[in-house]
Amino acid sequence: MRTDPARAAALRLLSEALTRRGGFEVGLAALGRLSAQDRAFARALVMATLRRLGPIDRMLAARLKREPPETVRNLLRLGLAQAFWLNTPDFAAVDTTVAQAPKAFRGLVNAVLRGQLRDGPPPDDPEVLAPPWLYARWRAAWGEADAQAIAGMIAAEPATDLTTKARPDSALVADLEAEILPGGSLRTPRRGELAVWPGYDAGAWWVQDASAAIPARLLGASSGQIVLDLCAAPGGKTFQLASDGAAVTALDRSPTRLQRLRENLARLNLSAETVAVDAAGWSDAREFDGVLLDAPCSATGTFRRHPDVLWNVRPADIAPLAAAQVRLLTSAAHRLKPGGRLVYAVCSLEREEGEDRTSDFLAANPDFSTEPIAPGEGGAPSGSSTPEGWLRILPHQIAGGLDGFFIARLRRRG
Repeated sequence: MRTDPARAAALRLLSEALTRRGGFEVGLAALGRLSAQDRAFARALVMATLRRLGPIDRMLAARLKREPPETVRNLLRLGLAQAFWLNTPDFAAVDTTVAQAPKAFRGLVNAVLRGQLRDGPPPDDPEVLAPPWLYARWRAAWGEADAQAIAGMIAAEPATDLTTKARPDSALVADLEAEILPGGSLRTPRRGELAVWPGYDAGAWWVQDASAAIPARLLGASSGQIVLDLCAAPGGKTFQLASDGAAVTALDRSPTRLQRLRENLARLNLSAETVAVDAAGWSDAREFDGVLLDAPCSATGTFRRHPDVLWNVRPADIAPLAAAQVRLLTSAAHRLKPGGRLVYAVCSLEREEGEDRTSDFLAANPDFSTEPIAPGEGGAPSGSSTPEGWLRILPHQIAGGLDGFFIARLRRRG
């Protein structure tokens, strides 16, 4: 039996995705030597596996008497995903998976896959889609109904959201087969290489989840203002602020990510000052009219496009991330002019990174107060407003979903 390159690549990619945070993107970049067709198949197979990893592992737990090597477990995961969620014929799912297995484990792989194929796919159960500890947190924070609805989004492949540099004309909307979401984002079912989509070469739009576009709208930057985008990469917020006419300084600690931001600024014919630096320790003494802090976080709200995050984040990760958010908020506050706005956001579903951080910040900084966000402002979904005047966006709050976010708008007293 001969292993095909797409499935071999999928095995490597799944291992990368489950081994380290950001491993999926790193592994995907290493697939460049594959044909476009093989690359697309490998990506689709791994994404299907990650979206259904909870049910897959539950099936395997019932069939494996002893834990096999991780490579064998990953092969079984990929084989079940092919058969049940990629519509691969049963014989092909089994034979191609067995071909990849070490000789000593081929009998086990064959028996497990054929046994599960006889029993059929597991019943739909949203609770099983999420790691148990995360589901328990969501249930405690948002209640059983919302926890079920959040987890139910894990298995769904999202559409692509775009932010446009200017108000989109009807021709661009039609060419992209898009719908216009509240707030102005475009949502398209298109797949494949972005560079061939209408409007790409003209710099008409960039990819940005509908939730991720809301914080910059809430900052309300305008022509003549100087604004600071802390933790700016991959750049969507910087592009929004520059499109609004503001003079933008964009900071990010990753020179590589910042270089990609600059490349997209050039494609979009926009300009911004870019600085590769840790935002918490930046020595610049300038004060800004507005500061936008979309802080590094657990990113549990981004699982629709990055399901690997659910299986990489650990309970012990939350406290160190929250401590880093405190440092960044303190840095952001010191850079704001009296009377200026600070928008704080995290793409996390965890209260410690959103509501708790904001409450603690306001308690420690009496010269700041909440500037309430009106219902629907900036394209915020119905039901996302909190009693404090903040936003708690949950992934199921619009049809088709959006990233989970916390957003607060604060004002420094003049």
